[in-house]
Amino acid sequence: MTEEMMPRIGAAIELSVRGDREAAREQFTELWAETTDPLHRCMIAHHLADQQEDVREELRWDLVALELASSITDERPTEVGSIVPVRAFYPSLHVNLGDAYRRAGELSLAREHLDLGLAAADALADDEYGRLIKTGLARLAHELESA
Repeated sequence: MTEEMMPRIGAAIELSVRGDREAAREQFTELWAETTDPLHRCMIAHHLADQQEDVREELRWDLVALELASSITDERPTEVGSIVPVRAFYPSLHVNLGDAYRRAGELSLAREHLDLGLAAADALADDEYGRLIKTGLARLAHELESA
């Protein structure tokens, strides 16, 4: 297994950030077919979910990412140069699931994932990524309060 996958995942993420959802979706789909590594697949599924037009497809990919996260060893992220431990993946995975469930009208499941995300938030560092995810959790909490 080579680690050339990480820059390729990064390039697909960049397509998404630039707003080219179709190209990002195509790239993530190709990458998905090329790897069986749980870390790579978790990252791909997590970002591929965001490229979906249909909230049910988004939920499907978010659930795949959550399931894959449980099979990633603590050492694996550092092997690919990540400074984020596996446990720091969970708040983001749960906020995405909570938001998708909210948009699908499944508020009980949305609240469940908000609670799980908040419970896991202590794994986040006080850095840009951690603040981004904590902001997402706060936004989801506010949206669910208003629902």
